[in-house]
Amino acid sequence: MTSSADAVIAALRSGHDSLAAHVRGLSAADLTGPSGASEWDVSQVLSHLGSGAEINLATVEAALAGEPNPGFEFNKGVWARWDAMEPADRAEGFLAANDALLAKYESLDAATRADLRIDMGFLPAPVDVATAGSLRLSEYTFHSWDVRVGGDPQAVLAPEAVPLLAGTLGGMFGWLAKSDALDGKELTLRVETTDPEAVHGLRLAEKVELADAPADADGVLRLPAEAWLRLIAGRLGPRYTPDPVEATGAADLTLLRSVFRGF
Repeated sequence: MTSSADAVIAALRSGHDSLAAHVRGLSAADLTGPSGASEWDVSQVLSHLGSGAEINLATVEAALAGEPNPGFEFNKGVWARWDAMEPADRAEGFLAANDALLAKYESLDAATRADLRIDMGFLPAPVDVATAGSLRLSEYTFHSWDVRVGGDPQAVLAPEAVPLLAGTLGGMFGWLAKSDALDGKELTLRVETTDPEAVHGLRLAEKVELADAPADADGVLRLPAEAWLRLIAGRLGPRYTPDPVEATGAADLTLLRSVFRGF
């Protein structure tokens, strides 16, 4: 029987193998070209993923050794070292660091995957391997898209990651949604996704949150699940919006993009 940790680790490996092949084909000009992250070039996205892999690996190794999280000062040292790298070194470093993190996850036996608790350093309590891996999968999937979309405006999120991330939507709203963009408006939208199919309610008010799917909504948004995830993460600009997206009533994409501004 496949556990949730197994599925997340498999998705991380698939995502890495795909992005690694892409990165190996990038030229020096590609590495300093624009990415899907507005303030970073492609090499800076790879720096973020590579430094994150180092920090995640140290965090998992600390948990396995029964030690506390390495801490913020350790993180700052890792970030400074990656920030100082040349673009080509960031790309090479990313390939090695992320593979090392995945090798560590893949080395965990079934009991450890189920029982290990990992102190992430920013959560109120240690979490299991599935949760720690899901946090990395979310970061990795969106930033992998950032790397690809600079050269391919039609890029989409890795399909193996989409159903796994769709189950974590509720936890993303607290730090991604900016309700000031609503200017006091209160709306409830019906969101219908495909691949996988699901129906959500989206409550837009002082607190933006998922709700039960409303029978009588102010508007309806229909779109692929990967586009819905990209909208929430601020990565569904007009240039990157696929044709199947349909918005009716008060489901105004311009307004939704201002609520979900990205990171």
